[in-house]
Amino acid sequence: MKLPWFLLASLLAGCFSGRLIAEDWPQWLGTKRDGVWRETGILEKFPPGGPVALWRSPLGGGYAGPAVWQGKVFVADRILGKGAKDPENLFQRANSQGTERLRCLDAETGKLVWEHDYPCQYSISYPCGPRCTPVVVDGQVFSLGAMGNLVALDALNGKLLWQADFVKDWGASVPVWGFAAHPLVFGEHLICLVGGREKGSMVVAFNRKTGKVDWKNLQLESPQNEIGYCPPTLIEMDGKKRLVVWHPEAVECLDPETGEKFWSVPFRLKANLSVPTPRLAGNKLLVSSFYNGSMLLELGKEAASAKVVWKGAGRGERPGQTDGLHSIMSAPWIDRGEIYGVCSYGELRGLDLATGKRLWSDLRATSEAGKPVKEPVERWANAFIVPNEDRYFIFNEKGDLIIANLSRAGYRELDRAHVLDPTGSAAMGGPPRKIVWSHPAFAMRSMFVRNDKEIVRISLAK
Repeated sequence: MKLPWFLLASLLAGCFSGRLIAEDWPQWLGTKRDGVWRETGILEKFPPGGPVALWRSPLGGGYAGPAVWQGKVFVADRILGKGAKDPENLFQRANSQGTERLRCLDAETGKLVWEHDYPCQYSISYPCGPRCTPVVVDGQVFSLGAMGNLVALDALNGKLLWQADFVKDWGASVPVWGFAAHPLVFGEHLICLVGGREKGSMVVAFNRKTGKVDWKNLQLESPQNEIGYCPPTLIEMDGKKRLVVWHPEAVECLDPETGEKFWSVPFRLKANLSVPTPRLAGNKLLVSSFYNGSMLLELGKEAASAKVVWKGAGRGERPGQTDGLHSIMSAPWIDRGEIYGVCSYGELRGLDLATGKRLWSDLRATSEAGKPVKEPVERWANAFIVPNEDRYFIFNEKGDLIIANLSRAGYRELDRAHVLDPTGSAAMGGPPRKIVWSHPAFAMRSMFVRNDKEIVRISLAK
């Protein structure tokens, strides 16, 4: 039976006007690698009792966040070898045998689709497991392990396509906290922070189909410095794509196609702690470090030049010594001329972008619900900030998911639910505290998040 034209038109209009936007999370910080969750149809408040866990799947140790692509979830972990033990002092470098794995799960059920593993001897501090979120593109998945083992696999069946070993192949030194810079795909290039012994091999672009080297560039001036942990970051200005590499000596900008260097701004860091992803807002580029604080750069036309706008002048990383923002893990967020980020001791702070001056500071986002908030809280206390439409989803190290508003006026918590138990340990000179330091993936109107025992899919659909 044919529908009347006006009824058909009405139905079609209704479908398109209320169309839901769905998106994968196929790499570090999502589709555009900017940490924005663009799906619609997301709840504004949790149901009574909290959001529903659709499934849970067992997992080994690791800090690596999951990637979600075409109905599959990819996550890396580590299993200790039989009889092997990691040191109780997490700052002590491990000497333990184990197996690193990349696991592919069905996103609807959590059941294992395939698994790729390899033996891996750890010699790093905080030796829980891999750090890097896999990146999936055109049916290929790439995963970088904590000791520099890079694998390229068929995303559908787990078949090994090619592999590289940063230590054996490139003579790289393993950073004290392991390789943690998430690989970046640009066209046919897989761009990695390698830190090879050969001159000009800090950054290497592998051909993602073959594993052959397309280009390489940059070198640390001081052999005592490590390459740091900040992922290579793609930015766009005036229609031009640029590659930003922030390492413990400088912020540098390259042509992602050829590796040619455009500019370099010195920024020498204590303890090699270049970690959070740089943030671009208009023609301003922000980086933030635990000990040294933040620096804002102004980029020239087509990002072909850069100059310092302001640099933090804190006396140290403790709350009373900091003047602006000293981030350790999570990438700050910039919106409407303000910076929001988690500082060195768990303070969620708002800063003025133009000046770097602190507007406000709040401890609730990294604290446990219902507990008194006192200063200072724990060192390296952490939360990940992800915007969705007019609000923010904040996942903290206690395993709480928070819905909040952030503005120049401050932090306003709308709702909170405990979604995952923290199983990791953080040793800061006192008794270890339980933490989860893995960035979630937001896709399929859900949050996919892991600790050291399981990965869970939490429904966030309206």
